[in-house]
Amino acid sequence: MNIMRKIGNPAGERNKDPILAVLKRLFVKHEPNLQLLEISSGVGLHAAYFAREFPNITFQTSEFETNVFGSIESYRQEAKTENVLPPVYIDISQPCSEWCNDANINLATSAERFDYMLNINMLHISPFACAEGLFRNAGQLLKQGGLLITYGPYAVNGTLVPESNVSFNQSLQQRNPEWGIRDTSVLQKLATLNGITLEEMIDLPANNKCLVWKKLTNV
Repeated sequence: MNIMRKIGNPAGERNKDPILAVLKRLFVKHEPNLQLLEISSGVGLHAAYFAREFPNITFQTSEFETNVFGSIESYRQEAKTENVLPPVYIDISQPCSEWCNDANINLATSAERFDYMLNINMLHISPFACAEGLFRNAGQLLKQGGLLITYGPYAVNGTLVPESNVSFNQSLQQRNPEWGIRDTSVLQKLATLNGITLEEMIDLPANNKCLVWKKLTNV
């Protein structure tokens, strides 16, 4: 049973406005009924906060950790917006054709359904199979020309800076050898395999970046 209790997210509170500034620049389509799938919604802070700024975009929240569904729902209800949908369970390491969701959502049959996908602070605290799955599924779920926005710390072409990120990466791998800060060159290879290209790399506070990926072709 998921208790309806909002869970605090201090890091999310700090990064929500810098990320929102990026989204305001990227989400320039004004037609109604645009669709966004958030992978790894965490406690639900970001979708609820962003959705108020984009009333023409429906935000589908999702999580692997079902114990935070209550928090996602609490943020959603507190925001009093109609364009954030209740969370669904997604294991991003698995092909979307195998996802089992609510019957009225059925992401398993949602090829080229989404205008946008959003993934915040997941890649470095999940196995590499999740990175592979994120790009594989984005290649299936995004419309041609659709955007995938990822946020977090990254190494760039084999270089990880500053020293605080090096230490952070070491601590991640001590906690779980499958975790670690991903390199943009490695992610670009995954993207290319799935008809996606890296359009932009944006530096944000606290040594994090937003990477903007674009779906070019169907695979």
